[in-house]
Amino acid sequence: MRAEIRKIVVFIEETRSEMGQAVSPPTRKAAAVAVIRNPFAGRYEADLTDLMDIGAELGGLLGRRCVEALEIPPSQAESYGKAALVGENGELEHAAAILHPSLGKPLREAVEKGAALVPSSKAMGAPGAMLDIPLGHKDAAFVRSHFDGMRVMLNDAPRANEIMVAVAVTDSARPLPRVGGLKASEIEGKDGLR
Repeated sequence: MRAEIRKIVVFIEETRSEMGQAVSPPTRKAAAVAVIRNPFAGRYEADLTDLMDIGAELGGLLGRRCVEALEIPPSQAESYGKAALVGENGELEHAAAILHPSLGKPLREAVEKGAALVPSSKAMGAPGAMLDIPLGHKDAAFVRSHFDGMRVMLNDAPRANEIMVAVAVTDSARPLPRVGGLKASEIEGKDGLR
């Protein structure tokens, strides 16, 4: 593995009630976060291939960790998202290199299918900074009930020469969705949108 991983942390969030209303079955989200050494910290590098290769490794690893945490078969994953938080000696493009060219394919394999684009966010920050992971339905981007997010924070990451890379997966929509739009049961699965 090219990624030099200092730690992996997995979060699970389960919502059982909202505004006094039962959420049944509970909605569940999982996020898996890898804290890695940034190979380009402190210097400009025109060729970011090493970070792209790291993204390919982490997409599958973190996606599988989320599915395992939810204790579901990959086919039951409904939403996904990705994010990266770069320490102060890096640059935003380092997050883009990890997240965009290569991370998506192995993540889609980990959740079985995934026709829609994987929502993403990139940021820079110090240890303890909050990382927002946007979420969207894995097969149809227009399913409003799955527009969501998950926030994670590690008190000791990212250090100046590190990057936090996160993937989130859900087994359901938001708790009690009711803003209309395309329903998950109406997905055609032709273009990643509907």
